Amino acid sequence: MNFQAPPLEEDASFAGLDLLSSAVILLDSQLRIRHCNPAAENLFSASQRVCLGRPLAQLLGSPPALIAALENVLANKWSYTGHDIVVAREHGAMSTESLHLDCTVSPIETAQASLLLEFRPIDQQLKAAREEREAVQQRANRELIRNLAHEIKNPLGGIRGSAQLLDRELASMENAPALKEYTQVIIHEADRLQDLMRRLLSSHRAMQPAQISIHEILERVRRLIHAEFPGVRVQRDYDTSLPDITGDREQLIQAILNIVRNAAQAMKGEGEIITRTRALRQVTLAKKRYRLALELQIIDNGPGIAEDIRERIFYPLVSGREGGTGLGLALAQSFVQQHQGSIEATSAPGRTCFTLRLPLQNGEKQNK
Repeated sequence: MNFQAPPLEEDASFAGLDLLSSAVILLDSQLRIRHCNPAAENLFSASQRVCLGRPLAQLLGSPPALIAALENVLANKWSYTGHDIVVAREHGAMSTESLHLDCTVSPIETAQASLLLEFRPIDQQLKAAREEREAVQQRANRELIRNLAHEIKNPLGGIRGSAQLLDRELASMENAPALKEYTQVIIHEADRLQDLMRRLLSSHRAMQPAQISIHEILERVRRLIHAEFPGVRVQRDYDTSLPDITGDREQLIQAILNIVRNAAQAMKGEGEIITRTRALRQVTLAKKRYRLALELQIIDNGPGIAEDIRERIFYPLVSGREGGTGLGLALAQSFVQQHQGSIEATSAPGRTCFTLRLPLQNGEKQNK
């Protein structure tokens, strides 16, 4: 649309709304947006600068229940709460997703605003509870895998050593070439399993934090993917104003590379991947509230994650690819959680999106 918003300035008296964790939008009597707090910016993927002065319908469309509520509140000066209101949120140029929200509309009287809208995703509490259960399960899974890896390492080393000794003894035997082939298979497979054990245990390495640029890390991953998968196009959509983050460079490279490589493999080396960075304000991560956080989205146009494993893709040894170890995403999640961040995935045929969120500033503990 070519709508030109009238020149409106943000009212400084609304600044207190920026501290709220719920999404709040203020409208004037013409249903134009006068303020979006950070939680609303995050929820609807739209900045205050873009929204200010525009009709609400440009941001949320025109859900009949919401429009009727707004008109009734303006006419009768009463509050209204609507349940399961469906609005569309854009996901860049690739697609949109539906948000199911509860919305409370309240009349207010200020010089600039007439309505206050408070939005709450109806699955927010369910999602938080599910994430907490998954975190507990993941910790138990990692501990189990770590213990198994330690138990396997020693006998595996004995098997490899015995195969090497047998290989040397066969050198003096007449039919050695045929038999040595078997010992080489044993040694090769033992090496492969030892590498698997090292990867299982690598997530417990102590972090080595430093100030690093997320875009420098993404460029490193981009070069590696181009070298390994020439047919994959990696598109960049960066917010270059983002500050450096405090983190372990090698862990973050490995976490992001695992996700991007999985996407390239799922697309069989042909397709498009978008790496998108944005700043989020007033975000809760690992039960801490952060004034500023980084959001990294890794989006591919591949076939999507098989429905029967979508809920378990971060579990160790779960893979949707034949011959896959199922460790890449488990390690990525472990590294992100060590950075006090979060990782989640949504998938459908033609669009899979992994979303990583990492703190950019110190946070404050939240009460349960």
